[in-house]
Amino acid sequence: MASEAGIKKEGRGLSLFEKYLSVWVLLCIVAGIFLGRVAPEVARYLDGLAIYVNEAPVVSIPIAVCLFFMMYPIMVKIDFGEVLMAGKNLKPVGLTLFVNWAIKPFTMYAIALFFLGYAFKGLIGPDAVDYVKMPLGLDLPVGATHGVGTVVLHNGLKMLEVPLWRSYLAGCILLGIAPCTAMVLVWGYLARGNDGHTLVMVAINSLTMLFLYGPLGGFLLGVGRLPVPWQALVLSIGIYVALPLVAGYFSRKLIIRAKGVDWFEQKFLHVLTPVTIIALLVTLILLFSFKGDVIVGNPLTILWIAIPLFIQTNLIFWLAYGLSKALKLRYEDAAPSAMIGASNHFEVAIATATLLFGLASGAALATVVGVLIEVPVMLMLVKICLGTRHWFTDWLKGMNLHEAVARLMEDVGRMQQELRELKARIR
Repeated sequence: MASEAGIKKEGRGLSLFEKYLSVWVLLCIVAGIFLGRVAPEVARYLDGLAIYVNEAPVVSIPIAVCLFFMMYPIMVKIDFGEVLMAGKNLKPVGLTLFVNWAIKPFTMYAIALFFLGYAFKGLIGPDAVDYVKMPLGLDLPVGATHGVGTVVLHNGLKMLEVPLWRSYLAGCILLGIAPCTAMVLVWGYLARGNDGHTLVMVAINSLTMLFLYGPLGGFLLGVGRLPVPWQALVLSIGIYVALPLVAGYFSRKLIIRAKGVDWFEQKFLHVLTPVTIIALLVTLILLFSFKGDVIVGNPLTILWIAIPLFIQTNLIFWLAYGLSKALKLRYEDAAPSAMIGASNHFEVAIATATLLFGLASGAALATVVGVLIEVPVMLMLVKICLGTRHWFTDWLKGMNLHEAVARLMEDVGRMQQELRELKARIR
């Protein structure tokens, strides 16, 4: 697998922003709660800057701008011309796709439903409610029901009143169907994994989301008896995945054509490095300016949401890691395969929750909790990988001579391809 295919990697290890992401997130929680308490009219004004359909806010303009800048730096790194060439090693690629799309969404739903809908329901408040956006294009009278929601007037707007725990469930669902972020490039590197596999899987997952994110999200939200805003799901994919993907593709080509590859990788990407996280942190301040009363009133809310997310992350990691050993993958492929499955594309999850249910919804809060636990949990899993490398040193055992020779020839062929590409770049 090519070592620099799919997405160009501009850094080695954790940057200042990445290393202390949990600290920045906590500071933004405090800043958001403070803003909501001291200047609630500012937060309400910003949230009011939205595109309305049938008197219901559909797209928050400030949030849409922030979320675009979350996604664009990730998408502009994708080199689509090398994705197919880099994806020739089908076994780890197939494993990652299987875990990400056939298993992870459904285990997330089951675990979140058990904890939020049963184990922690009394702690969250069995009668606690949340107010979420009306599905795009739906205009029901006050008092009508839609799924488990009831149409009510909230702050002068038509909203759906739903059980609060189901709103948290929706956020967990959106995290479960959003695999792999650009941060996984860092986790794979720290675990001393195959960078090429990590890079190409980020690119492939970005493309796969265009086709599977909407159907899986709609299906699982429907199973959870939550509003299924299909039009908004399609709009979300268009705004937060397709638009930055197209912008990244064309701007990458234009910039490289005008300035060259070296300037693009060493100058342009370096400037973009903190943009995603800065945009994320600004979004979090806005999110918590609306949810401050919930956090202050019940500070354990974040814990009730974090527990199922923590269990899900570990379950998917160990499942992918164990299957990697069963498939006799090398450690260099096994580690990033497990990391990609365990990590979440929280940028898309936050964006979708905000668009579908609203900036002040419990669903949006649940996706933010995913950001809060991402760094410490993934660093823990990196240490586990490094401590278990010896599990994969016997990958030749159990193979007959034909299988062993084929495997070795595959590795030789991959190294030869990487050497040819390196020579071409030097020229």
